Amino acid sequence: MAQDRCHPVDEMLPVGQLFTYGLQHVLAMYAGAVAVPLIIANALGLSKEQLIFLINADLFTCGIATLIQTIGFWNMGIRIPMVQGVTFAAVTPMIIIGQTHGIPAIYGSIIVAGAVTYFISPYFSRLIRFFPPVVTGSIITIIGISLMPVAVRWAGGGNPAAKDFASIEYIGLALFVLLLVLTFYRYFKGFMSNIAVLLGLIAGTVVAFFMGMVNLEQVSQSGWISVTTPFWFGVPTFDLASIAAMVLVMLVVMTETTGDCIAIGEIVDKPISENDLTRCLRADGFSTMLGGILNSFPYTAFAQNVGLVGLTRVRSRFVVAAAGVILIILGMFPKLAAVIAAIPNPVLGGAGVAMFGMVAASGIRTLAKIDFNGTHNIMVVGISLGLGMITLAVPNFYHNFPSWLQVILHSGITTGSIAAIILNLVLNGTQNNSVIIKKSVRN
Repeated sequence: MAQDRCHPVDEMLPVGQLFTYGLQHVLAMYAGAVAVPLIIANALGLSKEQLIFLINADLFTCGIATLIQTIGFWNMGIRIPMVQGVTFAAVTPMIIIGQTHGIPAIYGSIIVAGAVTYFISPYFSRLIRFFPPVVTGSIITIIGISLMPVAVRWAGGGNPAAKDFASIEYIGLALFVLLLVLTFYRYFKGFMSNIAVLLGLIAGTVVAFFMGMVNLEQVSQSGWISVTTPFWFGVPTFDLASIAAMVLVMLVVMTETTGDCIAIGEIVDKPISENDLTRCLRADGFSTMLGGILNSFPYTAFAQNVGLVGLTRVRSRFVVAAAGVILIILGMFPKLAAVIAAIPNPVLGGAGVAMFGMVAASGIRTLAKIDFNGTHNIMVVGISLGLGMITLAVPNFYHNFPSWLQVILHSGITTGSIAAIILNLVLNGTQNNSVIIKKSVRN
């Protein structure tokens, strides 16, 4: 009977499809996953050996965190197709802590902040009643728009300060990949249409190779096997100020994770309950603690992959679990990770425009369901979007604010989310704030 059929989120696909779809997710998030170790290593003056170890530890822990979130473990894991990655919100605090107190203090603060996140998750998840469709639609739209500059920088070559940034060759390659993704998505059927992004990345990389844009030097220099050793940088130390800063970061992360959870729930047609959100946030906290032990960083949902779920229409959580397994393998075999790292930024940029645009489109689709007549919803949406775009227009707009407040305001997603919640409460009142999205979202 129809009612006995499992939800598409719980559908187990053939092994070949699991691997292919999972690899597509890994390629979509890989650049973002390794960016944080690169930034931290450069800022703290770490050696090449230490950098490679950081990247491997990050990928390995990314995989474990993704498995916990998708498969579920004990009282953790939301069991939806959600990729876990390192949060950029923690980068600046980690650099300051490392420069002031050393690397062991970074990991001490991460472990404590992860524990705090785990234990306060049941209380934080109660805020889900303040996420009616006008708020969730605004947040999902902000997530998509906030990610678009990432795709634009990729399309231009990655580094805006470089002399060849946004060259005709880079932009042309990015547009070529975007056209390939659209062509595969439109004219291929079934499985082949669903891996349009993967096909676009592969074809774009082949073209880039003949254009001389693929650098395989790192592949030859990388080792074959790497073992992630707990506390490789030394026994963690615990500084109160550092811990307070990292706990604040995790509160920001929890806000963003809530938005990502609801966004994915919308896309896969699976309403997110308070208990679901609790399990999701607990997984974030546990994975962050694990990151502190395994020489990695705080973890959260990777918004980059939200758009891929919507674009491919593949809703199985086991696909993302397969991505977690691939990440673990990449973390153990640096040479394989280096192969994926060789994909040029313009190739990623072309695919990124499609993926991140799909996130924004999902938010707009949610907003299309709400009533703008006789309500103040238009102001809730308009102002929250406007506030969320401030740091996209001027990244250092809040540089005169206290450092703890900059941690919150620097993320347009967090600023826009908080604004949407507060504006809805002030302008629309509390009568509809207990509503959790239950309407189906069809692709």
